[in-house]
Amino acid sequence: MSEPTTLTDVLIIGGGIAGVSTAFYLARHGQRVVLLERGEIASEASGVNAGSIGALGWGNMPDLQAYLTMGSLELFKQLQLDWGYDIAFRQSGALQAIHTETQYAFIRERALQLCANGYRVELLNMREARSIEPELNPKLLGCLHIPLRGQADPQLATRAFATAAERCGARIVTQCEVTALQQSQDGSYQVETFPETFHAGMLVLAAGAWCAPMGERLGLRIPIAPVRGQMWATEALAPRAFHTFSSAESTLDWHTDAGCDAETPPELTHRNGRRLTRHLYGRQTREGEFIFGGDRELVGYNTKPDAGGIEVNHGHASEVLPLLRELPIRRTWAGVMPFSLDGKPLIGQIPQRPNLYIVSGLASSGFGRGPMAGKLLADYIHTGHRPHVLSESDPARCVTRLDDAT
Repeated sequence: MSEPTTLTDVLIIGGGIAGVSTAFYLARHGQRVVLLERGEIASEASGVNAGSIGALGWGNMPDLQAYLTMGSLELFKQLQLDWGYDIAFRQSGALQAIHTETQYAFIRERALQLCANGYRVELLNMREARSIEPELNPKLLGCLHIPLRGQADPQLATRAFATAAERCGARIVTQCEVTALQQSQDGSYQVETFPETFHAGMLVLAAGAWCAPMGERLGLRIPIAPVRGQMWATEALAPRAFHTFSSAESTLDWHTDAGCDAETPPELTHRNGRRLTRHLYGRQTREGEFIFGGDRELVGYNTKPDAGGIEVNHGHASEVLPLLRELPIRRTWAGVMPFSLDGKPLIGQIPQRPNLYIVSGLASSGFGRGPMAGKLLADYIHTGHRPHVLSESDPARCVTRLDDAT
């Protein structure tokens, strides 16, 4: 007996935040949509991150970054406030800690430039910073306050978009790994899984860090590298901290030395096994855990946390919030993030293959930028017209055929 074949307009591979939002907005447009996820929804990077939602404002001349961050912020608001999904969303604002005089001079100049370009940030002295976040270390030199930023539970939010997509008619298939993938002469795609085969007019690669091996099945080189990020959590406490937190250390170091080459993405914490900088992000969740992370290492698809890196990160976080020094780490985990080699997202049509699209390369900010990335791609697929802002993320700039001599 032959396997059953399902026909659909659009087939999406990948059940992270970008994939499920693409499915939702395509389904709202009336497209027949099927999404395949080899595990469960939010089982990879979209479900194991810190839940930070970055936003600086639209600015005087909104670029792709503004669209992805501010657009996603609005979509998270809609998800909870207008559509009734509990995703633990809160527009909490963010604080970036400043540790040294060099960092202070750099952040002060950066804040002036951002404000001049229409973004909402403010440089606070420690008296001002501790008036809105009393647990901050008084020995810090100041904080950059970013009031528009927010936070949400990454698993709840990603699953909410999947549920919303299903309510609009999309089919979400989990525990469904792709075993074969090929394009027909008419430009459509046949995707085999067990026990079902799917035939789609258009195919969307939304498989995060696994887009590169997925592209190889189609004879394409998609320059996305798997970068491990790792996190740790304390036991649950009564509310003690209210913003999301970061540090100016990596911001300054990456500005000084991006640390990338032809085969290495920018803004990593390690290169060739050597630490370049300390990176920090985290928050106290609604349930009371403090969750923090930061290291970004190019170690393939390895999701085993590194104890040494966790210790460094815990020390860094304790410099910002001293209460963490005495709190033991209760659990650790890691995920694999999709970093493009040039540091820019890949959102759009892949020109080497008709009817093939991608939404990936969102790096460490995939959760906070994924909803708008999915909406922009869904609008593009539905109308056939690429939004001008997606010219910055055109896959044509970097995707090549595997058999190309160059």
